[in-house]
Amino acid sequence: MTPLHPKIFSGPISFLKSAPQLQFLPKPSVPEIAFAGRSNVGKSSLINALTNRNGLARTSNTPGRTQELNFFDIGDPLIFRICDMPGYGFAKAPPKTVQKWRYLINDYLRGRQVLNRAFVLIDSRHGIKNTDEDVLDMLDKAAVSYRIVMTKSDKVKTAELEATMAKVAQAAKKHAAAHPDLIVTSSEKKLGIEELRAAVLEAVQL
Repeated sequence: MTPLHPKIFSGPISFLKSAPQLQFLPKPSVPEIAFAGRSNVGKSSLINALTNRNGLARTSNTPGRTQELNFFDIGDPLIFRICDMPGYGFAKAPPKTVQKWRYLINDYLRGRQVLNRAFVLIDSRHGIKNTDEDVLDMLDKAAVSYRIVMTKSDKVKTAELEATMAKVAQAAKKHAAAHPDLIVTSSEKKLGIEELRAAVLEAVQL
């Protein structure tokens, strides 16, 4: 197979659909790469930076706006899809809504055979929270390999960032499905985006 080139992200990319339940998922015809993270971790901004688009994924100051699995088609003809998963760990959503989203995420992770890899976003200002640990455990149990991506790295001082990275890397070692290397990014400053693109394309070709 010819290695995929990062210029793919400069080509055709489009929003496909939102899936509030599993029966609305697109046909499993191409590899999928999922992005997961706490609400307000900067997931939509990172997807926009990754795909070199300003408004592909909706960004909002209201945590928990992404309530469904959102799919984006990459390439024409279609090469792979990105799945933007609902943010987790928000405080304002009703418990029943939170539970429904959790079931949706869990069922998708466990049952989606074309899911090649997940990227779990961790806020550089806060490190791994209990809600993150829950999702990492969920990924371990689903046997979905994943990489941890640090977001908003420009918002903290270098020494603080390095200390947080060390703690996150140590935590990742305890998870069987976690890739050992972190990817450190800033959507605003475009830091680590090329590395993230390379990691996504590598995962597509697994």
